Amino acid sequence: MAQQRVQRTGAVFLDPRGEDRSLRVTWHQESLLVVLSLWRDNVCAGTFRLAADEVPDLIALLRKGLDESYDAARARVTRADQAG
Repeated sequence: MAQQRVQRTGAVFLDPRGEDRSLRVTWHQESLLVVLSLWRDNVCAGTFRLAADEVPDLIALLRKGLDESYDAARARVTRADQAG
């Protein structure tokens, strides 16, 4: 009996250093996990499996870092405006 292929959600993020480096993120709902994989050219260099229930913590960390980056950039612009 043939197995039915499960549709997956995913994305590829290109590394700004180039050299065909990328991060692939793939949801595996059937296993309740997200796989993060590092690629160079068309070769997978490594993977990390993140349990679906840990994804909110990762998202919160990324969001916090992004908020802090925006706050720091705003502070630099404010200081530059006040100095000028």
